[in-house]
Amino acid sequence: MAYALTPSDITRVHEVIRPHIRETPVLQVSGRDVGLDPFRLTLKLECLQHAGSFKARGAFANLLTRPVPPAGVTAASGGNHGVAVAYAAMRLGVRARIFVPTVASPAKIARIREYGADAIVTGDRYADALAESERYVAESGAMPIHAFDQTETLLGQGTLARELDAQVPSAGSVLVAVGGGGLIGGISIWYAGKTRIIGVEPFAAPTLTEALKAGTPVDAPADGIAADSLAPRQVGQLMFPLAQQHVERVVLVEDSDIIRAQEVLWDVFRLVVEPGGAAAFAAILSGRYRPSVDEHAAVILCGANTHRSTAETASRRAR
Repeated sequence: MAYALTPSDITRVHEVIRPHIRETPVLQVSGRDVGLDPFRLTLKLECLQHAGSFKARGAFANLLTRPVPPAGVTAASGGNHGVAVAYAAMRLGVRARIFVPTVASPAKIARIREYGADAIVTGDRYADALAESERYVAESGAMPIHAFDQTETLLGQGTLARELDAQVPSAGSVLVAVGGGGLIGGISIWYAGKTRIIGVEPFAAPTLTEALKAGTPVDAPADGIAADSLAPRQVGQLMFPLAQQHVERVVLVEDSDIIRAQEVLWDVFRLVVEPGGAAAFAAILSGRYRPSVDEHAAVILCGANTHRSTAETASRRAR
């Protein structure tokens, strides 16, 4: 990182991308609504963002603050980043090629193609798709847009925290799912210690957990129900120092916790959220993170790129 990123950098990027993104709403609820203690709970509905996830912020930040070559742009993605880059490229009239692994959900691959981008399915995991995208960059001269380990991506994702801070200034904690760490890194830049930041990962993909133990990003398992959004092999080099400094702790959740969180979000609030998007709420619902009675917890529901039948399936499971 050439210089320390600051909230002012996020504000600057927000002014650039604001015409192209949604200010997503928040839902004020109580822990009692889901059978827990009556602490204050705010759900940040980033699942309603353009292209179905927070990733649209980072995609537009890259496309609007970097010179795009004639060959267009390319990205490797477990799914959501690819959908977001494809959407932003479509809106801005830019060519895009997206590399995704076989673990990517069919719904996300379909959306990439619906937005007019080339979707290349290759390899079993995100790292495989990333290697293919890097080869394509060398051959074509296309501009790479990294899913999480890039300054513009961090700043774009950080605009979510700027927005949330204005909507919920009383938040005492912010719970956020962690994959490569672009979102929690951007959130860390904005809050910078003034609000507790709690990372949430699946036990099957403890990427930041293992990095914090080792003191550096290391390879970690990359499996589980949210593998298409929360399972790169390593967290980003740029976000890791931010996490070391500003993330209070990381909570691990089971796949069964995530499934139950999806069910409850649909059954109680009629919100359809993909597994990765429900992970932060799973930490609350499972009791793996317990807010105090006087704590105002903000939970980011960060993605909804799943099949339309998910709501029906969750409802059947809940019954």
